[in-house]
Amino acid sequence: MKRTHHCGQLNLSNVGQTVLLQGWVKKIRKMGAMNFIDLRDFYGVTQLIIDESHGDLMQTIKTEYVIEVSGIVVERKSKNLDLPTGEIEIKVTAIQIINKADLVPFQIEDHSEALEDTRLTYRYLDLRRSSMQHHLKTRAKLNSIFRTTLENHNFLEVETPYFGKSTPEGARDFLVPSRLNKNKFYALPQSPQLYKQLLMISGIDRYYQIARCFRDEDLRIDRQPEFTQLDLEMSFATGEDVMLLVEELVKNSLVEFKGIKITEPLLRMPYKEAIKNYGIDKPDLRYDLKIHDLEEVFANTEVKMLAGSTMSIRGIMIDQLVGKKQLEELVETAKQNGINGFGFAKVENGTWSGSIASQLNEKEKAMLLDKFAIKSQGTLLVQTAPYNVVSQAMGALRIQLAKMFNLADPNDCKPLWVTDFPLFEWSEEEQRFEAAHHPFTMPKDCSLADFDTNKAEAIAYAYDLVINGYEIGSGSQRITDPVIQQRMFDAVELTAETVERNFGWFMNAYKYGAPYHAGMGLGIDRWAMIMSNAESIRDVIAFPKNSSGVDPMNNAPDFVEEKQLKELFIKTV
Repeated sequence: MKRTHHCGQLNLSNVGQTVLLQGWVKKIRKMGAMNFIDLRDFYGVTQLIIDESHGDLMQTIKTEYVIEVSGIVVERKSKNLDLPTGEIEIKVTAIQIINKADLVPFQIEDHSEALEDTRLTYRYLDLRRSSMQHHLKTRAKLNSIFRTTLENHNFLEVETPYFGKSTPEGARDFLVPSRLNKNKFYALPQSPQLYKQLLMISGIDRYYQIARCFRDEDLRIDRQPEFTQLDLEMSFATGEDVMLLVEELVKNSLVEFKGIKITEPLLRMPYKEAIKNYGIDKPDLRYDLKIHDLEEVFANTEVKMLAGSTMSIRGIMIDQLVGKKQLEELVETAKQNGINGFGFAKVENGTWSGSIASQLNEKEKAMLLDKFAIKSQGTLLVQTAPYNVVSQAMGALRIQLAKMFNLADPNDCKPLWVTDFPLFEWSEEEQRFEAAHHPFTMPKDCSLADFDTNKAEAIAYAYDLVINGYEIGSGSQRITDPVIQQRMFDAVELTAETVERNFGWFMNAYKYGAPYHAGMGLGIDRWAMIMSNAESIRDVIAFPKNSSGVDPMNNAPDFVEEKQLKELFIKTV
């Protein structure tokens, strides 16, 4: 290469050397006859000194111009120890403009105040920010850790198809019309689930893939229509083997990115315990703030909204005084999660106030302070509703309170396993039980006898990895017994015709000898987001979609020409 060094490389050991650098003009400062330029590239920033002999050219150069400079490394008089190159600067002897740049639509600084859609429209500029490049470096290093660790355990990387068959279970598919097969469609993979199980039947033994996956579902801060997961499967293995392996990946990444060394096994929490204490199956354990059952406290209460209730009474109490505006925000969160507000009471040095404070008796006050371990001040939020509804709402309020009062340390990581999930979930839309994970998930031994008749209580041999309130991945023991598999299909009310049409090709493989196997899919986008302290998964994806599923840079999705539609035998409505 023509350049001798990059912009994050030079230090005092290079003083006196003649060097050639190339990069973007980050900042220009003029001090009399002297000009200073901060030159930026992928690796860092180096300060340049340009004297009056280059004055005419300096009148031309602006920020974000791409330039090439030659010069001598000298020691800086005023050092910047926050920069790796902050003890030196380049006394420029020659300068050349490689390419000019228009005025940029926003300042390319680590802490940009530009709107996200503006940054996404000019993503190629947004990615010049060192903070964004840090996120991509973290992601690349994370992939490297995955590959190294898994290959050390004899895993083979195998690619599976993007064009597959649509199946009726799971999220909504993205469909791709086939020009060569009139009126037929491929489905983009929601995950490589069936293919990786076929690889186990093929005798591959241990498979992994950094796989692109696609789901046509509503978007949020930690969800994109296309995402990447670390997919893995192990033959002659149980879920326990998979969990131990993934724990190694977790521990290796925490040491690398957070400097956190975990020697003991990860915490395991049954699904019911997670809902009971945190209202959610992906609890953030960086802060305590547990939800409590309060039926005993309010057994003979005069609090009007709770008196005589035959439903669950659940509440949360934080050792902070929640303000009026904050309460209004919490009420909106409650409504979005199925309950019409809540009762609240504040206590400060023995003095109570709030919507239900005057209705509380002294015994109830004492029991509340004891149950929530409140010493001098606190705010109680309480409501009665069906158990699942009030638990979900209180879980959402817990997360909101943690954000309001900065309870979660962004540099901390609390990974855990959530286990013993329900095997089925009730679908109001379909009016039937559906597979909570997928219909190839093995029931736990305790549910084998009656999982298809006692669906509401059936437990799955499934496990989720959770870090800091995010579900990072899901896995399960797979069904390999044809009798159990048929019972599962019957339980979710899939007809023989539907099974044959959608899964016949897959089930046929089990006729020829299958090892028992288990596996997992882990969301790399979310994992990278946590490891790099990014604000959303969009920050760790080079070219993401916005919250509407649109790429503002190229306006995808967009209309196509009528000719293309005719070739695919499609009409738009």
